[in-house]
Amino acid sequence: MRDLVQSMDDVLPGKLEITKEGLVHDLSSPNGRHELTRARLRKRMEKVMPEGIVAHTGKPDVEDEPEGILRRPDVMVIAEADMEGDGSFDPRTLIAAIEVASNSNPDNDWVSKVRDYPLIGIPVYAVFDPRTGCGAVLSDIHATPDGPRYATRKDFVYGEDVTIGDWTISTEDLPRYSAAATAKGQS
Repeated sequence: MRDLVQSMDDVLPGKLEITKEGLVHDLSSPNGRHELTRARLRKRMEKVMPEGIVAHTGKPDVEDEPEGILRRPDVMVIAEADMEGDGSFDPRTLIAAIEVASNSNPDNDWVSKVRDYPLIGIPVYAVFDPRTGCGAVLSDIHATPDGPRYATRKDFVYGEDVTIGDWTISTEDLPRYSAAATAKGQS
């Protein structure tokens, strides 16, 4: 499936990811509000993180081959040293993954990634939802009968400060999706 995803990257709009359930195709290309949220989160994180830790927003993706999961977080908090090498990042090297929920497929961020990220060892997962102006930070992976899950969830609303890993940032002035785009399910 990885070869299929790579071959389709420049052909299909949106992005493809591999989950335990199969392929997820987010059809919509991220719009300006999605990208502005991602850019502001990256900048805010990098202002408070020490040298050598970055809030990365590009490629490559993260992949756990034994689990058959390939994901493309909007922002990956990772040590520069762990970015060296070829191919996908090892998800266990991420300090945190940050996602901006899309209008077209919010369950991918709120359900599938809440399941997949602890399974592949990402210790902190933050999701920001421009549809509702709220989000959550999930952490503390623990074993359950259904596999690893996050034990702690801290909800927040835009305007509050939020702590992701060891760093606290403002959520002030993060953009919201328009009511029309939310009604149509567009990012």
